[in-house]
Amino acid sequence: MDTSRSEQRSEQDNRETTEFLVLTGMSGAGKTVAMQSLEDLGYFCVDNLPPALIPKMVELVNQSGSSAGRYALACDLRGGELFQPLVDTVSALRTQAGLKVRLVFLDASDETLVRRYKETRRRHPFAEGARLLESIQAERQALAKVRKESDLVIDTTDWKPARLKQEITQRFSGQSKALPVHIISFGFKYGIPIDADMIFDVRFLPNPHYIEGLRPFSGEDEPVYEYVMQWPATQEFLRKMEDMVDFLIPEFKKEGKSHLVIGVGCTGGRHRSVAIARHLAEHVKQRADASVTHRDSAREG
Repeated sequence: MDTSRSEQRSEQDNRETTEFLVLTGMSGAGKTVAMQSLEDLGYFCVDNLPPALIPKMVELVNQSGSSAGRYALACDLRGGELFQPLVDTVSALRTQAGLKVRLVFLDASDETLVRRYKETRRRHPFAEGARLLESIQAERQALAKVRKESDLVIDTTDWKPARLKQEITQRFSGQSKALPVHIISFGFKYGIPIDADMIFDVRFLPNPHYIEGLRPFSGEDEPVYEYVMQWPATQEFLRKMEDMVDFLIPEFKKEGKSHLVIGVGCTGGRHRSVAIARHLAEHVKQRADASVTHRDSAREG
């Protein structure tokens, strides 16, 4: 469940270039996950910033001479009395030209917050001898005005962290930002890339290593590339691989993934994997921001 008031400021938003997201809400509602997600999206993030210092932050940004930027500032009741001016501070910033300021409130039901605190065994900020539920209710009362004045309220009740990350990504990533895809060719004899999200094993393909005239070359050279590509098994594999990757890229982006690493491996990482990775990179570039690295091609040279 969410509530948005941003439509009221649509004309103002079109003129603004520097974006400030002020993130607040109930303790345990997901601010840490949200801030990590915003950082992955390219926001400059500052956690637990007292509202009184937000204008100083804006002033520093203006002094830097940057004509545009995206910043996320997390504020919560850990700031004590310093937290109280939050609504007035945000209201004052909205009057400044060249700024787009949005107040985002993360919420969850009392039952959900109790369960999360019991699972993490963390101490609630309002816990001073009171029961956990009483502490949560006291915080909710203290934040009632902030919640009412927020541009966007995101209710994370029953959400897993991945679901919140997906919501943040969909709302704040911008539709034009493509999922970066990095393709790595490698040799299994040298180990699987530890950062690979998925692996394609192409050791079943005929090996140019055993062709004397091809052995000195790599999959980047046309003779080896054409040799690997000529087989019916290669063409069938490429169709299936392309179909899978085409399906997964938008699904990964929808889920909130910030980048995708695809490994393509053969025995030594010089011939078959390089050729297949090269082909896959060209295919993916038609749909996403793709790059390719041939990790082990020089080892066998």
